[in-house]
Amino acid sequence: MLTRTIEPAFYDTDALGHINNTRLPAWFELARNDLFRLFTPDLDPRKWQLIMARLEVDFHAELHYGADVEIRTWLSRLGNSSFTVTQQAWQKGRLTNTGHTVLVNFDHERKAARPIQGALREVLETHLHETENA
Repeated sequence: MLTRTIEPAFYDTDALGHINNTRLPAWFELARNDLFRLFTPDLDPRKWQLIMARLEVDFHAELHYGADVEIRTWLSRLGNSSFTVTQQAWQKGRLTNTGHTVLVNFDHERKAARPIQGALREVLETHLHETENA
């Protein structure tokens, strides 16, 4: 499992005084950088090998300014050319959000999915776990 700590900024809050719901997809994307680097080590968008096919976020509890948020990231499914990334946001020991993102290994020139093979597949398999609540 990969983890990343986010320190919420004041501008992440909304009129209701908690972290705005639009921030979670952005924080989840930031926490996927370690997986992105497996496909594009320098994160150069001209060499990008992934596209997003689906994104969903479940909101279990409010997040608040003033306390770090831990994002936990792992693969919950690894297919032929796509995979599902599951992520959780935790604050003060409490699960606040769960997200699932389907990413596709993609050849942008051919406009077609590309199989995940070899060493790349082996590395992705090390991040493959069933849904966790740790």
